[in-house]
Amino acid sequence: MKKFALIGAAGYIAPKHLRAIRDTNNILLAALDRFDSVGILDSYFPGADFFTEFERFDRHIDKLKRKGTRIDYVSICTPNYLHDSHIRFALRNHADAICEKPLVLNPWNVEALMEIEKETGNSVYNILQLRLHPGIIALKEKVDKDNENRIYDIDLTYLTSRGNWYFNSWKGDISKSGGIATNIGIHFFDMLTWIFGEVKENIVHVSESDRAAGILHLNKARVRWFLSINYDYIPNNMKEQGKRTYRTITVDGKEIEFSEGFGDLHTRSYKEIIKGNGFGLEDALPSIQLAHDIRVATPIGPIGDYHPFI
Repeated sequence: MKKFALIGAAGYIAPKHLRAIRDTNNILLAALDRFDSVGILDSYFPGADFFTEFERFDRHIDKLKRKGTRIDYVSICTPNYLHDSHIRFALRNHADAICEKPLVLNPWNVEALMEIEKETGNSVYNILQLRLHPGIIALKEKVDKDNENRIYDIDLTYLTSRGNWYFNSWKGDISKSGGIATNIGIHFFDMLTWIFGEVKENIVHVSESDRAAGILHLNKARVRWFLSINYDYIPNNMKEQGKRTYRTITVDGKEIEFSEGFGDLHTRSYKEIIKGNGFGLEDALPSIQLAHDIRVATPIGPIGDYHPFI
């Protein structure tokens, strides 16, 4: 049985991590969040110690270690800009880190963490659950078998509506979230580069607080992409059904269906990590580099070939 600590227990993604820790027959010893609305712990680990101040949490982890109870993993579910610091905390305490996407905001943060991994002998794992989705795996296997000179035409559209609260939270601060491309797009960019290869050209058409779009030329694909949190972009037929999210990927005009099958992907991720097969820093780096490059690029506007939603 592995021993866990969790940072970010009040966040919306934390329940998936709590479930994964429980369903892999492990135990949560301590949790931290500045907010104390963490009744969710009662459903999973009511005996876990809980702290609202990092200093007391840090001291508690140190006390456990000195008494012979070493934390094996620290699960990190905090705002994006804090991931780097909390990963370092895990490594300094000789624990492996399991961190949500995006792992960090900048590629040089990954390079620094690689050095700390070498110094401590511990590892950093990123939750890249799309790589474990059966539909995505099947697509990768198909692409790997196809003619290596083939270039696929892909359209990616991901609309996930957010209310006014978004812009007044850390998610609306590009220095903390990394902006649209990082905050809601990075798992798609990871998936695309994992399947279709490295980026050869990256053109950004639009980059605003509520939408971003561009075109990517990968080794095996040309990708027109559009991301938005603006409800106005949701197709009318979806609005009539009361839906606020719209996600579609077409490959050579054929839609790839993967709307189902997400329920247990965090648990599967944990199982692989505990077996030593998780996705590490080198796996996370390409999408972090791409999201960073999109963030700092100068948009060219609707010129040339661009996503029709623009």
